[in-house]
Amino acid sequence: MATIFDKWWQTGVIYQVYPRSFQDSNGDGIGDLRGITGRLDHLQWLGIDAVWLSPIYPSPMADFGYDIADYTGIYSLFGSMQDFDTLLNEVHRRDMKLLLDLVPNHTSNQHPWFLESRSSRDNPKRDWYIWHDPLPDGGAPNNWLSVFGGEAWEWDAATQQYYYHAFLKEQPDLNWRNPAVQEAMFDVMRYWLTKGVDGFRVDVMWHMIKDKQLRNNPVNPDYEPHMATYSQQLPVYSTDQPEVHEVVHKMRRVMEEFDGDRVMIGEIYLPIQQLMPYYGADNKGAHLPFNFQLLSLPWNASSIAVAIDQYEGALPAQGWPNWVLSNHDQHRIASRVGQQQARVAAMLLLTLRGTPTIYYGDEIGMRNVAIPFDEVQDPQGLNMPDKNLSRDPSRTPMQWDNSVNAGFTTGKPWLRLSKTYQRVNVSAQKADSYSMLSLYRQLIALRRREPSLTTGDYSPVFSDNQILAFMRQHEGHSSFLIVLNLTHLPCYFRPANFPFRGRIEVATFPETEGSIVNDTISLDGDEGMVIRLER
Repeated sequence: MATIFDKWWQTGVIYQVYPRSFQDSNGDGIGDLRGITGRLDHLQWLGIDAVWLSPIYPSPMADFGYDIADYTGIYSLFGSMQDFDTLLNEVHRRDMKLLLDLVPNHTSNQHPWFLESRSSRDNPKRDWYIWHDPLPDGGAPNNWLSVFGGEAWEWDAATQQYYYHAFLKEQPDLNWRNPAVQEAMFDVMRYWLTKGVDGFRVDVMWHMIKDKQLRNNPVNPDYEPHMATYSQQLPVYSTDQPEVHEVVHKMRRVMEEFDGDRVMIGEIYLPIQQLMPYYGADNKGAHLPFNFQLLSLPWNASSIAVAIDQYEGALPAQGWPNWVLSNHDQHRIASRVGQQQARVAAMLLLTLRGTPTIYYGDEIGMRNVAIPFDEVQDPQGLNMPDKNLSRDPSRTPMQWDNSVNAGFTTGKPWLRLSKTYQRVNVSAQKADSYSMLSLYRQLIALRRREPSLTTGDYSPVFSDNQILAFMRQHEGHSSFLIVLNLTHLPCYFRPANFPFRGRIEVATFPETEGSIVNDTISLDGDEGMVIRLER
């Protein structure tokens, strides 16, 4: 008997909103909470089940909100706590869920905790952060590097010690080996869960515990000059330490103090075998350790087929899979694989077994936007200007319609808009049954209607250097064959020993929908189809 997977976060679709870029309600050029509330009808129409917000807390904005100065407040740039409460109520009124970004690894250097910790060596909060004496030559305690460039240690002249920051020097890392830090962060979680928030996406979960001995990281033998400087090393001592799993387990226990299937999603950029332990012993870790394979793998049918099988094979017995195509730290899917393949990618995302997360704007095929050097705002881009690593291009304002600034703001947008927004926007695509938006909505609706596509089994059928094909089936319900051409060139799907007959339910080329296919299919380049098999 198959295991029953029926939690909302297993059957639903999650949508990531980058608040600065979704909708501005007051004309300052920066998106805000009232703006998000005003656009919830779009998400409900699309079929979204949960909205995940990137950080909205008070922050000096050194890293656009991932440097938090108050974990239980709302930054005035985004609105007030009353605006947040209204948003939460309006999300729930539409039978959707709201997830917040939790950033437990580090705070802002303006957070009261750090100001106290930095004030003197004997301050009670000194051990809330990672402080260390210099080496005898005055150098940093070890060779660890910052993700955003340069050393990961910052000298504090006043107290004559270094503090550790995995990211910017304005983002000191908390010492998660200190029980007081753990309890303080658990109380932050309780604050928002008590308010009615439905869960958290936990930022850089795999960074939270560091090697107790602070040993040097080894050199990365595969480093190449175009890579970020952080990649010069293998972060085997600064990330993914064994003790992190006990911390994640404790966070899960906090979640379980509350009713209503609250969910904890972990941001974890690790290979599959290192990712799986984050589900926890007896499945009591993160509900969904983010699976980023579709963000990093080459867009190649055979590679992706192998990765899906490896992932499915590695999952613990009760572990639920999840898939992502884009996010605020990575290139948009339409820029990585092209507009036509982005349609195929949408079909893959929304038919694989597991919870899909959609990045705002991907549903209309938004692409990365070229940001001139003098307009770059992302610290990753500013700190390594010669490497073209800014994340700004994938964070540009949502394209709602063909009016001034795409309907995002009446002011000057904080980042420039796409040159094509007058024809690539929600309003235009809503009226076009052949659009990317229509395809997303159709796939989400089919997924919601069909148990085979939400909680059904996954079975590989065929893959080669062009085609990826798999089955989704649930006892007592229609079975579906998904056939995807991951190239721009035509090909043939004729799997040996797999006779089939069915009706094309959804297709990247809608002209073929309703057609009957059997045994052999001639596929155009960029063609994908979801076939309802005849019993």
